[in-house]
Amino acid sequence: MTDSVTLVRTFRAPQELVYSMFVTPEYFATWFGTEAVDVPLETFEMDARVGGQWSAVMHLPDGTVKHWVGSFLELDPYDRVVFDLTDEPENPERLPVTVTLRPVAGGTELTLVQRTPGWPAEARAGLEHGYGLFLDSMDALLQRL
Repeated sequence: MTDSVTLVRTFRAPQELVYSMFVTPEYFATWFGTEAVDVPLETFEMDARVGGQWSAVMHLPDGTVKHWVGSFLELDPYDRVVFDLTDEPENPERLPVTVTLRPVAGGTELTLVQRTPGWPAEARAGLEHGYGLFLDSMDALLQRL
C-alpha cells in the first residue's frame, strides 16, 4: 500500500508563472475552484509566507459547501511549495502537499505529492482524480494569461 498520491504535469508556461499559481490569491482560487466548482474570491484568504494561513469556501455543483483551511510550510521561489490542507477545519490534522517545479523544454514540469497515510485505494484514486481536475483548471488559467 502506498502512502501518497503523485501527479506530474508539464505546463507551457514559465516556472515563475506556475509558482505564482500557488501564492497569488486570484490564481489559487481560480484553479482550486476548477470549471465546475465555485470558490468565490471574497471567501478566499491567503497569507503567502512560511507559517501563513489560507482558507477558502468551495461551492460544489450539488449544493455542498466545503470549508478549506491550510498553511504554507515551505516556499522556495520558484522551485518548491509545501502547504497543508483539510476540508475539516475543526480537525487539527492536515496533510502536506509538496509541489516541485523545474524548467523543461517549452515550459515547466510540476510534480505534486500528497501524503495519504492509511488511505484505501479508492480514496487515493478520488484524490488523484480531484488533483487532475485542479491541474486541468490551472493549465486553462495559464493559457489565458
